[in-house]
Amino acid sequence: MLDKMGLNMTELNDVQEVIIRTKDKEIIIKEPTVAELKAQDSTIYQIIASEIEEKAIERKKFTEDDIMLVAQQANVSREEAIKALEDADGDLAKAILSLTTR
Repeated sequence: MLDKMGLNMTELNDVQEVIIRTKDKEIIIKEPTVAELKAQDSTIYQIIASEIEEKAIERKKFTEDDIMLVAQQANVSREEAIKALEDADGDLAKAILSLTTR
């Protein structure tokens, strides 16, 4: 029936884990059964899990002085400065540069 609809389903072998990352957490699916369903313009993955683990993602914390320095030097809001610091892994110069050269 799937063939008539132009769909091809195959099982992916030896999958050890699948990780789904959201803004706040990681969902880790250990030893899942994964099927790949290919259509003309898209691919769908079906994941069947027996063991699921969830981990909260730790957000990097920056000092208020670092945040204010980036905000003042780049003339941006506090929120934009925090985002730039996160993207630059805490590197002040890189954060300021990314904000002033966009």
